[in-house]
Amino acid sequence: MFKHLFTPLKIGNMELRNRIVMLPMTTGYCEADETVGDRFIDFFAERAKGGAGLIIIPFSPIAAGSPVEPGMFDDRFLPGVRRLTAAIGAHGAKSACQLITSYHIIFRDNLPEVVGPSPIMNQILRIVPRAVTTDEIRFIVEEYGKAARRVREGGFDAVEILVGGGYLLNRFLSPAGNQRDDEYGGSLENRMRILLEIIASMKQAVGDDFPIGVRLNVDEQMPGGHTVEDSKIVAQALERAGVRLINCYTGWHESPIPTVAPSLPKGAFAHLAAAIRSAVSIPVIAANRINDPVIAEKILAAGQADLVGMGRALLADPELPDKAKAGRVDEIVPCIACSRCLGEILSIYKTWGEGAGVFCTVNPLAGREGACRITPAATPKKVFIVGGGPAGLEAARAASARGHKVTLFEKEAETGGWLRVGCLPPHKEEIRTLAGSLAVRAQKAGAEIRLQCEADPQTIAAGKPDVLVLAAGASPIVPAIAGVEAPHVVAAEDVLTGKKTVSGAVIVIGGGLVGCETAEFLAEKGEGVATVTVVEMLDRMAATISMTYRPFFLARLKKMGVRMETHTIVDEITEKGVKVSRKGEPAFIEGDFVVLAVGLKSDPTLAETFRLAAPEVFSIGDCVEPRMIKEAIEEGFAVGMKI
Repeated sequence: MFKHLFTPLKIGNMELRNRIVMLPMTTGYCEADETVGDRFIDFFAERAKGGAGLIIIPFSPIAAGSPVEPGMFDDRFLPGVRRLTAAIGAHGAKSACQLITSYHIIFRDNLPEVVGPSPIMNQILRIVPRAVTTDEIRFIVEEYGKAARRVREGGFDAVEILVGGGYLLNRFLSPAGNQRDDEYGGSLENRMRILLEIIASMKQAVGDDFPIGVRLNVDEQMPGGHTVEDSKIVAQALERAGVRLINCYTGWHESPIPTVAPSLPKGAFAHLAAAIRSAVSIPVIAANRINDPVIAEKILAAGQADLVGMGRALLADPELPDKAKAGRVDEIVPCIACSRCLGEILSIYKTWGEGAGVFCTVNPLAGREGACRITPAATPKKVFIVGGGPAGLEAARAASARGHKVTLFEKEAETGGWLRVGCLPPHKEEIRTLAGSLAVRAQKAGAEIRLQCEADPQTIAAGKPDVLVLAAGASPIVPAIAGVEAPHVVAAEDVLTGKKTVSGAVIVIGGGLVGCETAEFLAEKGEGVATVTVVEMLDRMAATISMTYRPFFLARLKKMGVRMETHTIVDEITEKGVKVSRKGEPAFIEGDFVVLAVGLKSDPTLAETFRLAAPEVFSIGDCVEPRMIKEAIEEGFAVGMKI
């Protein structure tokens, strides 16, 4: 199926077993003293075990005063690094160290400073950085060389320099970040000077036989930033300087266009890799929104790149390469591009505490690979599960994998629970893939799934299970608003599934995730819908969406013409619209249809109803308290491990 994807490739003296590259990701999994510990090693070893060809891991070449990335600025880091590279190599993968200087550097007095090539506002930190001096640039160049020497001594197979994300070296290269008037600013030749000096420093430290790569921001997506044509020139200069690999990047963290979002088509930026590949003769990595082997194979087959980079796809499923190679594509856990991991990464920069680190919505083991392994149960039990949503399916998978005999009862004709509705708004198709993967993996682990089989306490008790897991989900809230029973008032899920049709001026009550996604669904559909207004009593729309995606999502709604009213309480629904209180002041919003999207409610009597149906009874997921996909999967996994 994937002949290009699983063809080996040699880069200098480094031979990769396939074309899948795990892209560098900040995890926050290193120790508080910036060393590499077991948690960090276990995370990357699991991705090597899962079949990745090359794993690139970010390290700090210069002290920055934060344990977000592990350090490579002192020899004290080498023992942990050697354990890491040995663990990766033991599983047949190659490893590369990415040297990343972000926003902060410690130059003196152990004081972290936000610095840049020029004093231009850093919109992420809301700070104007101090411009580095020429002497400090020389220090940076020397430190990269020293760090590269440690990279080789630490057992890595290659080294990479990050010139992306709007970080320090990216800002030097970009006219949007570099307004210097010395030899490091002005012309493109001057702006790339620090990068070429760093490469020379590193080559002197590691020799000509050690591959050096550059992760290059090909298209900055910033007003006044450097262009793709500029990047071709830079890439050619890098090749002449001895660089062996170009890893394509796009965007600053401040860019007005998202790079990790469900609204982006898969492989949306592969054309950037193709542009660079046309300009150089060294291997090129395509990156961003490549989260499955099918799109990866297409990119390689089309000649757009020599390798494909996957970051969050391997956070979601470390076994993705091996599953693809074995033809088990339906078992791959998809990255749903929810951006919660990216939001967590950025929050780590601001706050740090014990146990902090990136999490994954769909992978409850991310960051816990060594501490929480699936092992056989001491006593196999007969387990019944009521409900085939994400919590129930994950519980079925985990319990079955441990040797329990699991039967799952689902009252509908297919599993998935609310995922079957959540996949219907625009750009949420990956939710359906997730639902399918959860069911397939549960069944392949050994669980029996009975569809269109509504379980009651008597049926369960008659089966004599040792353990009962209640994962029956939740039901939509019908708010106590005058007029809510009128025929022109419909539920959001009925609109999304097509059971009900609305037209004219539509008012959506509830500005949470479901309400806003329903508004987008209606605005995009357009058929008969004239206007869409979302009414929310709180001060924020779509508050549960990741902070890195939420601004883009809301901007898209606004561009589509969706009217969003916060601080607005609906007092009454009439035939012609809704009476509201807007910050305490009465108002009226005209509308032909009203859509209810005010959330879900659990049944507080459910657990008591089933209390005597089995010796052990657990409740998980929305039937305990309505929440997000992450919490449902986590609870399902936890109970599957506990039984």
